[in-house]
Amino acid sequence: QVHIVANQIGLESDLEDLPNDHPLALAVRGVAGQLGIDRFPALRLQITSTIPVAAGLGSGAAVSVAIARALSAFLGNPLKNDQVSQIAYRVDQKYHGTPSGIDNTVIAYAQPVFFIRGQPFSRLCASQPFTIVIGNTGSASPTGAVVGDVRERWQTDPPAYERLFDEIGAIALAARTAIEKGLVEALGPLMTRNQALLQHLTVSSPELDRLVETALAAGAGGAKLSGGGRGGNMIALASPANAAEIAKALRGAGAVNTIITTVGRDTT
Repeated sequence: QVHIVANQIGLESDLEDLPNDHPLALAVRGVAGQLGIDRFPALRLQITSTIPVAAGLGSGAAVSVAIARALSAFLGNPLKNDQVSQIAYRVDQKYHGTPSGIDNTVIAYAQPVFFIRGQPFSRLCASQPFTIVIGNTGSASPTGAVVGDVRERWQTDPPAYERLFDEIGAIALAARTAIEKGLVEALGPLMTRNQALLQHLTVSSPELDRLVETALAAGAGGAKLSGGGRGGNMIALASPANAAEIAKALRGAGAVNTIITTVGRDTT
């Protein structure tokens, strides 16, 4: 039997005792389906994560990917990235209906993606890996309210807000080029300029602004909010040498959690 332990969500159970639609059960059984096996050998699956739940960081997809990789490797038949991504997507489908597929793709391939609403997203190949420090404000991001407020402001002066949107779009295009060409140093100023534009749109918050300013003062190459804004997370571009110092400074400035990660690492 498969015994699953996930202390962070207060779960300890045998696989057979979990509901069929439980996300952990879906991930484990997804591995079985990909490998074409009927049952697992006796094993204990212990899950720990540094990614906060419901913080807009894809924690569910990350756990699904980790389960798929660990189980398939344990069974001596490591799954390929596309197979791992499919498992995570199916779990997301159960709980989000029609997920974009971005979370599972980014995590399974360890690559950023470029996305324009209404168009298929594309994976970006980072020519040079780069380090990101994530700072969590500890407050939820009220995405719906933020979008509604920005829409109302746009209606008061469409030309002015279209100029802001156009510049943000141009920054995204420039960032894609920088990532693909390995111009890591160019990313920082783009991030910081983007943050200034998001402030104009009232998408930021005092907590996010404080963390962004703290990261820059601690030596980050650039920093901006991430996600819906007015809460949630911010990201800072760091070097491997100063990432820990930036994370420490963010915690000192009120971040309830920090994560250091590298974008562009190879995965099997």
